[in-house]
Amino acid sequence: MREDIVEALKNIVGDDWVVNNPEAVKSYLEDETEPGVKVEPAPATDVVVVKPVNAQEVSEILKLANREGVPVYVRGGGTGLACGCVPSKPGVVISMERMKEIEIDKENLMAVVGAGVTLGELLKAAAKEGFFFPPHPGDEGAQIGGLIACNAVGARAVRTGPMRNYVLGLEVVLPTGEILRLGGRLVKDNTGAGKLMHLFIGTEGILGVITKAVLRLSPQYKATATMVVPFNDRRACLNTVPEILQSGIIPLGIEYVQKKEVELTAKRLGLEWPSKEGEYYLLIMLAEFNEDTLYAQLEEIASICRKNGSLEPLLAETPEEQTNILKIRSEIYPTLKPYMEDSPDITVPPANIGKLIEELEKLERKYDIYIPLFGHAADGNLHPVIPVKEGWTKEQYEKLRMEMYQIAVKLGGVTTGEHGVGEARKKYLKLNLSNEAIETLRKIKKVLETTPSH
Repeated sequence: MREDIVEALKNIVGDDWVVNNPEAVKSYLEDETEPGVKVEPAPATDVVVVKPVNAQEVSEILKLANREGVPVYVRGGGTGLACGCVPSKPGVVISMERMKEIEIDKENLMAVVGAGVTLGELLKAAAKEGFFFPPHPGDEGAQIGGLIACNAVGARAVRTGPMRNYVLGLEVVLPTGEILRLGGRLVKDNTGAGKLMHLFIGTEGILGVITKAVLRLSPQYKATATMVVPFNDRRACLNTVPEILQSGIIPLGIEYVQKKEVELTAKRLGLEWPSKEGEYYLLIMLAEFNEDTLYAQLEEIASICRKNGSLEPLLAETPEEQTNILKIRSEIYPTLKPYMEDSPDITVPPANIGKLIEELEKLERKYDIYIPLFGHAADGNLHPVIPVKEGWTKEQYEKLRMEMYQIAVKLGGVTTGEHGVGEARKKYLKLNLSNEAIETLRKIKKVLETTPSH
C-alpha cells in the first residue's frame, strides 16, 4: 500500500488505529466461509486495516479511497459465509470494531447501537434493562452493522422475520463520503426516509457503510420452552411443519436436525442429546408472556406431531435444558466443518420442503454419498452439507453444488436464504436474478459512488 495513503489514514484515525504489519493484518483477510468456496486466488495481502470510531472518520476514509481509486472492504465480526468482507484486490479494510456505542431507550423500547457492537453485547445490554432483542441470527460474535448489511436471519425468524423487521433507523456513509441519517426512534415514518433506509439493508455493504442503527426491542418473555419431537420418517417430520404453522401457532423457531449430526456434536461438546428415540427431529422453540398460553400451544403442537407419526415429544423447560439443546443445534455447523467442502443455504417455499428432501435424496443415490442436513424447517431454509469425498475433483464438487442450486430454483426458491452472495457466490447470482435486475443494481451503485456537483 502506498505510503502516502497509509499516512493519510493515520491522520484521519490516529497512528494506533492503522494496521499494515503483514502478521497483524492476517486475521482480517478471511471469514468463516467453507474451504471449498473460498475466494480464489487467495485473499489480497497488500492491504491496510483502518479502525475508525465514528461516521465522520469513515466519511474521510471513503473520500480518500474514492479520490485515489483504492478498493474498500468493510469488515464486521468476520463471521460471514460468503467471503463478503474478504479483500480480493489490494485496498483498505475498514474494521468497525471500535464503534461500540450502546444506548437502551427504555421509554421507546429501542436500542441505539454502533455498527461494531456484537449481537452478544446487544443481548446482554438489553437483558440488563429487562428487554429482549427477538432476532437471533447465528453467531453472537457477529456485529450489528454486518447483520443489518446482510439482513441476517437465523433460528428465530419464524416469528421475528429477518433483521430488516427490527431496524428503525440507520446512519450510513456513502462511498463519496456523504453521511445519511435515515429513520430514527420512530415506529412510523412515511416521509421516504424509511424507504431509502431499506435500500442499504441486505445489500451486503456494496452501497454504503452502516455506522449506527436504531433497533426495536421487546419486553422479555416470561415463559419459554423448547420441545424436541422425534420421528423415524424424515418426510413425515418435515411435512408436519406446515400443519403447525397453519394451526395459528407461530413459534420463535422450528429447527430440523438429524440423529447422526446431533449425537456427533453433543459428544464434541461433552453434552448428551436428550432423545434416545427417532432418527429425525424438530426443535420447536416457544416463548410467551404467560405460562397458560405457552402450555396450551405445547399441547396442540404435540397433538399435531403425534397425528403425523411422531414418537413421544420431550419438553425442555429449565433454562439449562433449553440452553444445552440449542447449544448442540448451534454447534452442528462447526462440528461438521472439518469434513465439509461446502454447505449451501438453499431456500424454497416452506410447503415445498418435503419435495426438496426428495430431490436431495436422489442426489445422495446418484453420487453415492451421505449428505448431512440441518436447518430452519419453518423458513424452507436448509443447509445440505457437501462432504469431502476422497478422489473428488473441484469439478465434481461444483457439479453437485450446481445441482443443489438448480433444484432450489426449480422449486420456486433461491440459492441463498441467509448467508448472502459475497465474493464467493456471486457467480451463481444469475440463477436468481435476471440480467436486467443485476444491471439495475449496478446503476444504483454507480449513482451512489459518483461525487455530486455542488
